[in-house]
Amino acid sequence: MTAWLRSQGDAVHHKRVARRLRTMGLETLYPKPRMREPHPAHRVSPYLLRGMPITRGNQVWSTDMTSIRLHGGFVSLVAVMDWLSRYVLSWAVSITMDVGFCLEALDHALGVARPEIFNSDQGAQFTSLDFTGRLAAAGIQISMDGRGRALDNVFVERLWRTVKYEEVYLKAYETPHEAMQGLATFFVRYNEWRQHQALGYQTPASVYFG
Repeated sequence: MTAWLRSQGDAVHHKRVARRLRTMGLETLYPKPRMREPHPAHRVSPYLLRGMPITRGNQVWSTDMTSIRLHGGFVSLVAVMDWLSRYVLSWAVSITMDVGFCLEALDHALGVARPEIFNSDQGAQFTSLDFTGRLAAAGIQISMDGRGRALDNVFVERLWRTVKYEEVYLKAYETPHEAMQGLATFFVRYNEWRQHQALGYQTPASVYFG
């Protein structure tokens, strides 16, 4: 965090940054057990997609989060994807696990179109009232993966594999800013240039907008 703030022109000392992070209740991101558990007070919706044929764009969108390793820590990455075309409608990066950047990605995607069904896992960010309330207000059906069933959201899981093997592991980002720049370039390439065998060697953008 100190290095990133300095890269943005703020002359700060690491001890001051540490004090401010403690005051805000923030901590460094690193893999921890049960870090994606649902909040006990949040409502979990049933999985609606089992056996459902996906035949049109904006029929189903899905979202997920993953961790992106930096030189001295991690950032969180969230993306919203259209299931039929694999088109990534939006993405966002955060140094925290707060719901705010998930809402940022959702709002950006909803500025493009509206899905019939929105699928996520049962993480506290996606079961929060802020997140589900936005979907409900837009008249969107909410679907959530079963516990321990990664294949319920298989298309986003495949996206994470592509992101990491074709971008992240090759670049070894130093800072959050560097990660955002690299990911921005990657997602343009993924949407507009990368051909998918499952799409008849078309790109996600050509299928989504075609």
